[in-house]
Amino acid sequence: MMAGVLTLFFIISCLNLLLSHRCSSHPLCTNFRAPFTSETPLSFCQYNGSVCCNATEDLKLRNQFKSMNVSVSACASVLKSILCSRCDQFSAELYRIDSAQRTVPVLCNSSISTSSSQSQEAKVDYCAEVWDKCHNVSIINSPFALQAKGGIPINSTSKLNELWQSKGAFCDEFGGASDDGATCFTGGPVLLNNSENISPPSGICLEKIGNGSYLNMVAHPDGSNRVFLSNQAGKLWLATVPEQGSGETLGIDESNPFLDLTDEVHADAALGLLGIAFHPNFQQNGRFFASFNCDKVRWPRCSGRCSCNSDIGCDPSKLSSDNGAQPCQYHSVITEFTANSTTLNLSLVTQIRPVEVRRILTMGLPFTSQHGGQILFGPKDGYLYFMMGDGGGSGDPYSFSQNKRSLLGKIMRLDIDTIPSAKDISEFDLWGNYSIPKDNPFYEDHELLPEIWAIGFRNPWRCSFDSERPSYFLCADVGQDQYEEVDIVTKGGNHGWRVYEGPFLYNLSNYSEANNSSNPINAIFPVMGYNHSALNKAEGSASISGGYFFRSMTDPCLYGRF
Repeated sequence: MMAGVLTLFFIISCLNLLLSHRCSSHPLCTNFRAPFTSETPLSFCQYNGSVCCNATEDLKLRNQFKSMNVSVSACASVLKSILCSRCDQFSAELYRIDSAQRTVPVLCNSSISTSSSQSQEAKVDYCAEVWDKCHNVSIINSPFALQAKGGIPINSTSKLNELWQSKGAFCDEFGGASDDGATCFTGGPVLLNNSENISPPSGICLEKIGNGSYLNMVAHPDGSNRVFLSNQAGKLWLATVPEQGSGETLGIDESNPFLDLTDEVHADAALGLLGIAFHPNFQQNGRFFASFNCDKVRWPRCSGRCSCNSDIGCDPSKLSSDNGAQPCQYHSVITEFTANSTTLNLSLVTQIRPVEVRRILTMGLPFTSQHGGQILFGPKDGYLYFMMGDGGGSGDPYSFSQNKRSLLGKIMRLDIDTIPSAKDISEFDLWGNYSIPKDNPFYEDHELLPEIWAIGFRNPWRCSFDSERPSYFLCADVGQDQYEEVDIVTKGGNHGWRVYEGPFLYNLSNYSEANNSSNPINAIFPVMGYNHSALNKAEGSASISGGYFFRSMTDPCLYGRF
């Protein structure tokens, strides 16, 4: 069975012993993309190096500034810096994109916590400075007025002291502190303290509650102490987790599964039931989804387009068999099931029939390994994210992971609530019964596959969203020879494989080929990871499985660590 199968423990403090870092601000733009190095210097906003604005966006900010028609130079300087903060590589944090929509960054109010990663410049009361310089100045289309409750009509002129009675009231709305995992705006580029490696905790407490081997665990959507567990062979159980410290064991009857898909699932060393996900409105609609592998020789409904095809310069007839299987004999499938039954209370449902309601996606696999397979719903957007490996073969020999006409080596983002029209299926050349979110990075570029959210992965095995900051989407990508990595996945980001393995060049010829093209890969390197030789030089290190940001107060010392 594959690496990552768990003997179940109740992990009281943290799921990962090796990568236990406190969360801190990470470069991310307000459009959920990674910062980049601009091809031309910005002429209006004085930001250099890694930025979130290109020349076109810089010009747009210049025009917006001019349209404000601010006559007082001190206030004009402040407003320019505020507008240009969108170009800061930490703009996602400055604008708190995980909360309400803002037109103004959080202005430092002189408060800075001891756990803040921001430099001591954050101690400045920049919010007070903005008020002092601008409170009595007329501003057309003021960004403050646009963010104010109720707002004001477009093309209106306003003053701060007309909308807020005092500096205190103004800073109550626009001011904020720099603290653990959050930054505030000081009037210029965000500066962080010199990062130091934080020592992991000396130990964590584990409470064993069962002996079964399971591949997936998902909390019951009803918020109870029950979870769904599935094994690689294709069975899904509903289990009760005992209270911490009770000494009781996991409440599960393995002879009575919630769902049995063993007739459909093909399970071997690297294939099987790989992911389960419950619709965000499961308690109302009973919809849930499974991601698994099937064998078209054994199951007639296991049939779909081969991912090795002429669109990407791959001919399956020229691929050799892999572990006795022919190219695209095995498929990756996402299917929808329903828990709706005679009872209106879905919390009471303990077993359902294995009847497929809807086939979301079917894709033939060129080789027998490295297929990821996890599915999960975005906590804010409600879309289904699908993790897919590079398809197998040592070193990704066909460079599927870098080919934007291939879904291999990618993370996909699908709309499973909107049934596609016949026109959409044809126009987007869809792989199944789903729609494409209009804000996917390649939605309007029909030369690229619109399902793609990010590229450049070898085998993204397990991913998770930070429950407190959903814009932080982390994936553990299993390495080839040298490095295991954790990536913060960004919209349209390229995470490097097969040119890089972690931060290291994997193959010099791959690097030369990629960077001699008209669109160099601009790789985003991992935020953490480890060398295979770092832990056990004699045997090498185990592949990385995944992780979570710890957001419980069970152990306050671990809060905010990954």
